[in-house]
Amino acid sequence: MALSPEAERARAQANHELIALLRGAGEHLPAPERDDFGSYFDRFAAAKLVLLGEATHGTSEFYRARAAITRQLIEHHGFNIVAVEADWPDAAAIDRYVRQLPAASGAEPPFERFPTWMWRNVEVREFADFLHQHNDAFAMDKRVEFRGLDVYSLRRSIAAVIDYLEKVDPERARAARQRYGCLTPWQADPTAYGLAMLSGRDTCEDDVAAQLHDLLEHRLAYVARDPEAFFSAAQNARVVRAAERYYRLMYRGSTESWNLRDRHMFETLQYAMQRRGAGAKAVVWAHNSHIGNASATSMGWAGEFNIGELVRDAYGEDARLIGFGTDRGTVAAASDWDGEMEIKSVRPAREDSYESLFRHTGLARSLTDLRPPGRRDLREALTGPRLERAIGVVYRPETELFSHYFEAVLPDQFDAFIWFEETRAVTPLEAPNVTASADTYPFGL
Repeated sequence: MALSPEAERARAQANHELIALLRGAGEHLPAPERDDFGSYFDRFAAAKLVLLGEATHGTSEFYRARAAITRQLIEHHGFNIVAVEADWPDAAAIDRYVRQLPAASGAEPPFERFPTWMWRNVEVREFADFLHQHNDAFAMDKRVEFRGLDVYSLRRSIAAVIDYLEKVDPERARAARQRYGCLTPWQADPTAYGLAMLSGRDTCEDDVAAQLHDLLEHRLAYVARDPEAFFSAAQNARVVRAAERYYRLMYRGSTESWNLRDRHMFETLQYAMQRRGAGAKAVVWAHNSHIGNASATSMGWAGEFNIGELVRDAYGEDARLIGFGTDRGTVAAASDWDGEMEIKSVRPAREDSYESLFRHTGLARSLTDLRPPGRRDLREALTGPRLERAIGVVYRPETELFSHYFEAVLPDQFDAFIWFEETRAVTPLEAPNVTASADTYPFGL
């Protein structure tokens, strides 16, 4: 229903006042490459967890800003874990590089699965090089870790568990092969497993659970040999268990599979924190839809939760959730799942969105701290809900309203918001060279 002229004028006036509040609260940020960029985020350093989002999976400024913030938190505030929305085995290759551990024998190059550009890009390589150099000055137990949180690596995680057991316990490796053999027909296409389960076939749930239990039952002997190797193998076994459940649930409803995935990512983060001990301090890189508090969005109102909500519940004020946004520019994305990467133009944000409000502030780059009590007026004025844009690895501008906008209450979703008015796509790396030397590990270039 169209608003009356009086209502239109009232809304326009309210927006004008809100934009003025945002303009006053927004701190102008230098470019992420500037040495002083990271210092703007010292205010969040007392937290044990700092979650850094992104409004798209293919925007250079988001990666470079997260790298600069994370570098500041590592170098000046003792953060020692970087956990990202990536699969555990792929991230493990980066972890071995940055902590200067031997490369896994016969390991496949990381990040070969769609969407390759999300982590196989120049921006991530430069950050990995920084971590490698930073860690050079520290003993192994003080080096910064790089961990993957996601659930999609069924085939690689199975291979990693078996490879580990072949080295430490060949007899149990044979048992693992037998248990995981249940999943063999679907390793190349795990989504087919979910379809098969719909037809009433027996699940592999008991087999993968038994394998994880068996591995953990012998932890004392395995840890005594190599604690890091066992920790990684155990996590791969947890991934297999979670992936089996995920693909079994994915055709039953998006809410169930989403919640399982984010629960797994949160638990993986918890395992990494617990292993590091009382001094653990982590930075998480993931999409806004994962790191913002889902209870303040239409996702949460429909029954979904995410890492941000679970972290907020578990850590309270010891966690900081920081969102990112942009108005326009270019992005690396595909038109369909498993499609080719394209450099797409990002449309200017809708006028009824949070992004539009930030655009009208006239600030090209800004940090808006939304925490009370000093920002109470701003928080109350921002309370909507309003539309917020989310672009994943697929971007369809022609259906943007339905494909990429959802409702949110921004000041309850995030503690702070980083704004880039115009952004550009990440720079993907070339296809991996499987014969790469040690000098080019882990990206194979």
